[in-house]
Amino acid sequence: MIKILLATLLLGVALQANEDASKWLRPAEVPQPKNNKMTPERIELGKLLYFDTRLSANDTISCATCHHPLSGWTDLNPAPKAVGFEGRVGPRNSPVVLNTAYQNRQFWDGRARTLEQQALGPIEADVEMNMPLTTLIPKLNKIKGYQKLFKKAYPKSKGIITKEYLAKAIASFERTVVSTIAPFDKYIMGDSNAMSKKAQAGFELFRGKALCSTCHDGFNFSDGSFHNIGLNDGELKGKELGRYNVKARAAWYGVFKTPTLRDIVKSAPYMHDGSVKSLTEATHICGNGGRFIHNVKNKSTFIMDNELSRSEISKITTFLHALEGPNMKLHIPTKFPQ
Repeated sequence: MIKILLATLLLGVALQANEDASKWLRPAEVPQPKNNKMTPERIELGKLLYFDTRLSANDTISCATCHHPLSGWTDLNPAPKAVGFEGRVGPRNSPVVLNTAYQNRQFWDGRARTLEQQALGPIEADVEMNMPLTTLIPKLNKIKGYQKLFKKAYPKSKGIITKEYLAKAIASFERTVVSTIAPFDKYIMGDSNAMSKKAQAGFELFRGKALCSTCHDGFNFSDGSFHNIGLNDGELKGKELGRYNVKARAAWYGVFKTPTLRDIVKSAPYMHDGSVKSLTEATHICGNGGRFIHNVKNKSTFIMDNELSRSEISKITTFLHALEGPNMKLHIPTKFPQ
């Protein structure tokens, strides 16, 4: 956290020299709700829970199984769609946990507003951890080590673990999962040598001809909104309906949340269905009108054929590599409360 604050001070200096850079700079603080302020005790407790496989029905799966720091905060074993309890395959690609603190909606379809609302969903999902909270909460309450840690982190709990405190603890840790300083950040702060000339040209295309920044805007490189980018043609069904499953609005047909592009090189395969294997393919799809052109219902008006050449796509992907920072310093726990 100290490093983040220091970086923010440096960014503030850069703003004075270049006001146009402001939207690309890290916010001064990590957003957090008033009823769940981040504390060292809550973060440490949340980290233990995040990596503890005992939160699953067969004691083999943790949150980190599908959102691991060594794999860009997505699947430890990269797969198009998440693989959970007893090898069951989920309907979507595992979204990254990185910078979710800056998002105003969680999950690909945005059905949860907060990290607290999101945290418990994968635990109960039958294709993920398959652990009913009615079973998990009594299980955790029998672990004296966790009782002590919950009492310390949330004194009002008196050591009694509830689903509300469980969600708050996990969310507290997830809010610390933020992107580190990448070459792009150094460049936007005034170091003209931090990115190669090719990456700089890619950034210009990103903001200009390719129209990437229409959806991938700001520090987190996401507008926080939902779009149908033309990955599928014809009528959609099931989970492919996207946000339409949350509420059947015509404008939500087949739309999915715009993901962050921070550390994007670490989290292949891409898109909500994991069907895109490379950044070159992803850039071509988004920049040149989608995978399908003529038979896509409710395709975003932002997805159009910008006639990007191979050379231009290469420059953009080189820029995307400049959004990769070093892995955040994190001690992954191997021992858990007893």
